[in-house]
Amino acid sequence: MTTLKIRELKAKRTKLGVDARALMEAAMGASRSMTGEEEKQFDALMDERDKTDAMIGRAEKLLDDERDGLDDVPDDKREDAATKAFRSYLVNGRGALSEQQVRALNAGHDPEGGFLAAPKEFVQKLLQKVDDDLPLRRLATVQQLNQAESLGVPTLEADLNDAEWTSEVGTGSQDDALRFGERDLSPNPLAKRVKISRKLLRVAVMSPEAIVRDRMAYKFGVTQEKAYMTGDGNKKPLGLFVASTDGISTNRDVSTGLATGFTGDGLIDAKYALKGQYWRKAQWLFHRNAVRDIRKLKDGQQQYLWQAGLAGGAPDTILDLPYMVSEYVPNTFTTGQYVGMLADYSYYWVVDALQFEIQRLVELYAETNQVGFIGRMESDGMPVLEEAFVRLKTA
Repeated sequence: MTTLKIRELKAKRTKLGVDARALMEAAMGASRSMTGEEEKQFDALMDERDKTDAMIGRAEKLLDDERDGLDDVPDDKREDAATKAFRSYLVNGRGALSEQQVRALNAGHDPEGGFLAAPKEFVQKLLQKVDDDLPLRRLATVQQLNQAESLGVPTLEADLNDAEWTSEVGTGSQDDALRFGERDLSPNPLAKRVKISRKLLRVAVMSPEAIVRDRMAYKFGVTQEKAYMTGDGNKKPLGLFVASTDGISTNRDVSTGLATGFTGDGLIDAKYALKGQYWRKAQWLFHRNAVRDIRKLKDGQQQYLWQAGLAGGAPDTILDLPYMVSEYVPNTFTTGQYVGMLADYSYYWVVDALQFEIQRLVELYAETNQVGFIGRMESDGMPVLEEAFVRLKTA
């Protein structure tokens, strides 16, 4: 019996107790004894509650019997069988697993290729760490697919005309301008390899899955961030700084005012090219070199145009809007190059397939006493509403 079913039984037990208590309190509130019918209902509810309680006890005992003690884990940190099996696999390899544990971690579509599916908790923590490390992904809308192979994103290609003033019984003229399109987000395979000392896996204070997860998060994070910025959309995410009719077209480009940098007028033009409805969540996005150059802009009296946010907790801003920095924003300051953006990034959608696979490599790095791990996941991303984005391009 699964832990989900046990939780359902516990919820049922709680409800039965609440219903029985309500019968008793209704009689006590009226300063009377329960009627014969009420006593019959009360006894039936309590009998059912006792049966449910006994079923929960038996189910929990069966679940405990299925757990394998692969490591000396304290009682207050007991984990499910899949997590324990996964830890044993990372440290000792597939040979240390029982047949039941291999089935629990079997990726299904590649049972002979050495890949095992990582437990859901491992995947969620890995993705959470990636979210924390990547500024764009943290602001994007992230969807997770369990079954579907793709996610269709409905887009408004052409809007209706404005409403019309009419008479009390009039309905206005027919309008056929509304058009919807759809862009598909299809998670694409992504693989990365890390190497870790065998001794570190055995004796480190951190759990082995935490070590592998942190290294994988860094590797996958860097790759995804690059794709979110400059991916061409071919078997990978469609980046913000790639002109495309499927994402952000050249209609959303605004000149910086210089071929080799920025002008104050160019930044002002960019801000006001974005509708005010998006300003509440909008942020600038630059490479650190671009922020350096913007901070050096001066007025006619040689005063810097933008100052750091000096109030407690106030972020630095450019034209009253916050900015973020990514190493993977283009920063080539020559004619006709993309060098920045202003946008509400919740309109950049990321789709992850939750299944994450790990392959353990031993012999390949035996001479250096290391173990290699190949991680495989599937992900995609793209802008879904281009008017929420303004892209800065050198003159």
